[in-house]
Amino acid sequence: MNGQIDQWIEQVLKEALSAEQVLVGGDGRHYEITVVSAQFEGQRPVKKQQMVYAALNEKIADGTIHAVMMQTLTPAEWQAR
Repeated sequence: MNGQIDQWIEQVLKEALSAEQVLVGGDGRHYEITVVSAQFEGQRPVKKQQMVYAALNEKIADGTIHAVMMQTLTPAEWQAR
């Protein structure tokens, strides 16, 4: 089941945010997510988080995803790592 949710998170974020890269880890309820998207260009950190939460809202609302720790990066920020 955990793998299915990981895949769902990756697919949803790639579609909703045109994400170039989505890395997902976690224990099945608590997730660590790294998202790389050009849509983050010029956005404040809080706005980037809101964009990710909006995409994941379905599984957060039904309790499938309990907690998310995220890193949101632009492609340039990702390259500079």
